[in-house]
Amino acid sequence: MHKQPACQRHGGTFETSPRVAKGEVSLVQPPFNNGEKRAFPDHGTAPAIDYSNLGVPADLPKRTGRGGARNRADRESHALHLGQVANLRDAFDHSAVIGLPFTRMITIHWEAAGVPLAGMAKATGAFIGLMSKTLARYGCATAYVWVHEGGERKGGHCHMLVHVPAELTEVVSKLQRGWLRRITGRAYRKGVILSRPIGGRRGMEVDNPELHAVNLEVAFGYICKAASQTVLDHFDIDRLHEPGGLVIGKRCGTSQNTGAKARNTSEQETASA
Repeated sequence: MHKQPACQRHGGTFETSPRVAKGEVSLVQPPFNNGEKRAFPDHGTAPAIDYSNLGVPADLPKRTGRGGARNRADRESHALHLGQVANLRDAFDHSAVIGLPFTRMITIHWEAAGVPLAGMAKATGAFIGLMSKTLARYGCATAYVWVHEGGERKGGHCHMLVHVPAELTEVVSKLQRGWLRRITGRAYRKGVILSRPIGGRRGMEVDNPELHAVNLEVAFGYICKAASQTVLDHFDIDRLHEPGGLVIGKRCGTSQNTGAKARNTSEQETASA
């Protein structure tokens, strides 16, 4: 298994990560009769994952961070590619370096909440913005990575790993349903959001940081499961590939403080110290 830097002890509380098995992110059935494009159309499953580019280079591709056609709002994809997983991996590691290790896994069933597949990226951005502003009001920074997936029964949904300090967990939990109502303009449906702390129990990052790190790796593998098996194996992610479904627009992302620019700045400062 890929070796991750030990998470810094910062006094937060953590609980269990999602099971490795192919459990549903929610028991709620999305309202698929909304007339929008589905992650898996009614007449059959989505196209197979593209395995045409099986060669994995010895060195990871350099990520420019530029936009363009790759990031256009109507771009369709069915899997995470090598560069995306590399960026998520680097951001995942950097969150611990800056003292903001991921403490929660949040899954939002956007299609069940009434958000069409093409609107999922905007909805995720709005949720993250509201959460970040709330934490900032309490003087707390956050860090996160997120991945979008489609699903035959689950519909369009988002998985995110996020840093929420222990003392603000209840604040976020109480507000998040209101954020969803604000974003969707609809009443909250039970099971649309699932938020679970990472680890076996509260305080595990302090009492047993090694076990917490293992749980965190499992959670990271879970959000990357839509990558091809070749890519998963390249990053020593101990997980089998699962279809990621159709996603329209950006498939994954990171917080600015864990992104490529922030990581490069940190490396330069370390080199010049």
